[in-house]
Amino acid sequence: MSSILILNGPNLNLLGTRQPEVYGSETLQMIEKACRDHAQAKGLEVDCLQSNHEGELIDAIHNARGKHQGIILNAGAYTHTSIALMDAVFSVELPMIEIHLSNIHAREAFRHTSYIARAALGQICGFGSQGYLLALDALAVHLAAQRGDQ
Repeated sequence: MSSILILNGPNLNLLGTRQPEVYGSETLQMIEKACRDHAQAKGLEVDCLQSNHEGELIDAIHNARGKHQGIILNAGAYTHTSIALMDAVFSVELPMIEIHLSNIHAREAFRHTSYIARAALGQICGFGSQGYLLALDALAVHLAAQRGDQ
């Protein structure tokens, strides 16, 4: 069974109370449960981790090698600032999908640049918590293709 790391960055622990008009009313725990249920239906396992600390996120990416077959990364504001996160994803050579709850391209100009996008299979943004499930679907298809499954 393939295992996916779902990694959430700074301030995502405040989901449900932080700017619900932008990020929705679901809590991170609700999103994680939906991801676990969706992954199980797809024959995937997921591990979820959230950190407000860049180094902890980098360590989690490094530790994913040999344990997980893919990463779903919502790096929060580090998306727009962290070359180190981009380098970490490149270094572990695992497929990664970047996600954002809001449409970062329709927001402030500084949010339009994503350093981690260069290391991603693709980017999903603007679909709220549904983006996590879309990312799981996309990784399931990608991993099946890598294995040569039909």
